[in-house]
Amino acid sequence: MSSDLSHTDIDPAAWAVQAGLTGLDEPDLLRGFCKRACAYGIPIARAIVAIDTLHPVHEGRVFRWSSANAKISETTEYGRTTRGGEGAETWRRSPFYHMLETDLVTMRRRPNDPEDGLDFPILTELWEGGHTDCLFLIERFGSAIGEMDGIYISCATDVPDGFTDDQIGTLRRAAQSLGLAIKSASLARIAETLVETYLGRDAGRRVLAGGIERGTADRITAALWFSDLRGYTRITDTSPPAEIIPFLNDYADAVISSVQEAGGDVLKLVGDGTLAIFNSDEIASACHCALKAESLMRARVATLNRERAAAGLAVTSVYLGLNVGEVFYGNIGAQNRLDFTVVGPAVNEVSRVGAMCRSAERDVLVSAAFSEAATQDDRARLVSVGRYALRGVGRAQELFTLDPALMT
Repeated sequence: MSSDLSHTDIDPAAWAVQAGLTGLDEPDLLRGFCKRACAYGIPIARAIVAIDTLHPVHEGRVFRWSSANAKISETTEYGRTTRGGEGAETWRRSPFYHMLETDLVTMRRRPNDPEDGLDFPILTELWEGGHTDCLFLIERFGSAIGEMDGIYISCATDVPDGFTDDQIGTLRRAAQSLGLAIKSASLARIAETLVETYLGRDAGRRVLAGGIERGTADRITAALWFSDLRGYTRITDTSPPAEIIPFLNDYADAVISSVQEAGGDVLKLVGDGTLAIFNSDEIASACHCALKAESLMRARVATLNRERAAAGLAVTSVYLGLNVGEVFYGNIGAQNRLDFTVVGPAVNEVSRVGAMCRSAERDVLVSAAFSEAATQDDRARLVSVGRYALRGVGRAQELFTLDPALMT
């Protein structure tokens, strides 16, 4: 078959461009591309695509396809290759690392070619698996986004004579279209990751959906959460500087994962403080979710404290204030710097309730409004600790805490 990409029904390059425009994700892009390449006369038996990303934990993602299981495209994520360890060593022994070090954009390897040999561990795996030829390609981007500066593609075949030169030429050209489509999908994923990581899940989704106009905000009634760490200033003053960020990360993970698992959204981290909301059609349900998050957090912090204490590291507990009220939820700030957050008297009040934990010698304090809005079963778990004057709040109010006898 001619290598001219003219049959758009099976043309892998044209299909990749169209599929990229429709928003197909990376695994489906790779699977569809390989399927059409095979139909076009390019006998791909195995394909791998790797692309770096912009993520707080993972450096990038790898997508794999094989003709033996053609309906499935596997996805794995890899950690930081710059921090040493097994992942970094595997990367340094890969064909792509060699290509970057030697400024190659294409490289071909065949087991029967005496000039190729088995100079990379992956080749042993390929040849033992019955593959006869492999093409490695790097498509570099004009500008990097974080570590994302190119796409890495390998295609192997198991036909006895390997790829023809004509097929190699077609793959080289078609791979550019595949690279562009996967770059587009990865950029969309990066945008989603970044806004949800830095704004919160619900706020991030609203921003991506177009809710970015300055001054637009919804008026909602929500359960509000404000927590901070007991003795944070003392711990940071007495701990080695290198331990402060891991300390904050450990406890922030316990708090944030608990809020999210219970259906809440973390809106802001200020030092050791966490502001979150629980929004539901029924305010009693939102209150129940907030109390569920408190229970999850308490269990996680207890486990964390045992682990940190065993390692000789500083431990603490979490102060938590809960409130209910009407707030404005949306874009607030200057023209060139907006924050998607909540504002209103109820937000100020929840921080005051949380701050009162120290004076009341309680880890959890709940406002009268929260107690009144909670379900009957949840109210039965609350006990009054008396009336307190909250700084910046006009009148004293009764505060509640979780009944210690009912806390497990």
